Amino acid sequence: MIVRPDASDDRATWRSRAAWCLQARPADYLLAAGNIAESLPVVGNHFRQLNGYTAIGMWASRNLPHIVGSATSSWFTPGAGEIRKAERDQTRAVSKTALRGLIPDAELDAPWPEPERTPPLLKAFEHRRHLHRTAVQYGPDPGQLLDVWRHRDVPESHRAPVLIFLPGGAWVHGGRMLQGYALMSHLAEQGWVCLSVEYRVSPGHRWPQHIADVKAAIAWARANVDRFGGDRNFVTIAGASAGGHLAALAGLTHDDPSYQEHLPAGSDTSVDAVVGIYGRYDWEDRSTVERDQFLDFLERVVVKGRQVRQPELFRRASPIAQIRPDAPPFLVVHGSGDSIIPVAQARDFADRLRAVSRSVVGYLEMPGAGHGFDLTDGARTGIAATAIRLFLNEIHRQRGTMPTERAI
Repeated sequence: MIVRPDASDDRATWRSRAAWCLQARPADYLLAAGNIAESLPVVGNHFRQLNGYTAIGMWASRNLPHIVGSATSSWFTPGAGEIRKAERDQTRAVSKTALRGLIPDAELDAPWPEPERTPPLLKAFEHRRHLHRTAVQYGPDPGQLLDVWRHRDVPESHRAPVLIFLPGGAWVHGGRMLQGYALMSHLAEQGWVCLSVEYRVSPGHRWPQHIADVKAAIAWARANVDRFGGDRNFVTIAGASAGGHLAALAGLTHDDPSYQEHLPAGSDTSVDAVVGIYGRYDWEDRSTVERDQFLDFLERVVVKGRQVRQPELFRRASPIAQIRPDAPPFLVVHGSGDSIIPVAQARDFADRLRAVSRSVVGYLEMPGAGHGFDLTDGARTGIAATAIRLFLNEIHRQRGTMPTERAI
């Protein structure tokens, strides 16, 4: 694979461009044409969206065989229905066990939500009742937007704990719609203020623009969330899939100046806790076919550069390579049935965290849950949201900033 040379790079030669033309795939030509079209006046923004669809198609073409194969195996294996039901029925007990020792027993033994048959996607309108303000600008670029979620009864003078939520989308889609609704609605009901952040994505914006936007959103929250009743002194972050990667990386690099050169001096981009939900935590490992295909996608679409030529960039973008003793508290949530990001990657990350970090590390592996379960699986989503809330409330209580009971 040869990554398309950057026209702005003086090192790019006609020879390298010719080599790219000979070895590029059809999708690479589409992306290159889209990049040129984006620079056109007036109509350029329309081509940016088309470029995003091309990138999503490239991601889907790599993952569809895994998804189909996993689903086929699941549905046609003898006794698969009973296995799936048994796994769903274990979710609550497994969640309590994962948090035992991290959360007071009295909290764990309180009532948990019953499994629901309705997919969370179909309850989006109900969840949106806690959507307080949309399209708040957190930076100078028109694409730097966030939504504020909070209960209508939280007084403006209240200082509620804060969660920043980062949606997924393979680093080529970072929209705020639908993702995280169940979690943010649950937390808002319990008195939290949540910020759903939209960040700029590839291929229109190459890495590390994504994490730079996340840092800008954290700095904005630290400076401004009190306008919405949030406590700027207690800001946590969570994300799903690519958002899980970004949340973990943000939590581990709060003092990395290269990711926040665009921010005013003294900006605070630290977070008080991190929740990674079916995230990708390693940008270096090519040890399996799945990991190699993932790195190929990063090289062609997200980074637009080869790992062999920019090893430090890929290493610095890997949360598992940035683990440090002073890491914030972490909760890693992953499904054992994830066919997009195999659960072994979450296990490795959590194990490495526990070995190095001085903070608490929780690991919740949900039996049978797949990628994106919080959008499609009502039986597990409410339990996962409860587990996350209990974990974050305990961190908050230990910081001495709020009681664990409902704040409103």
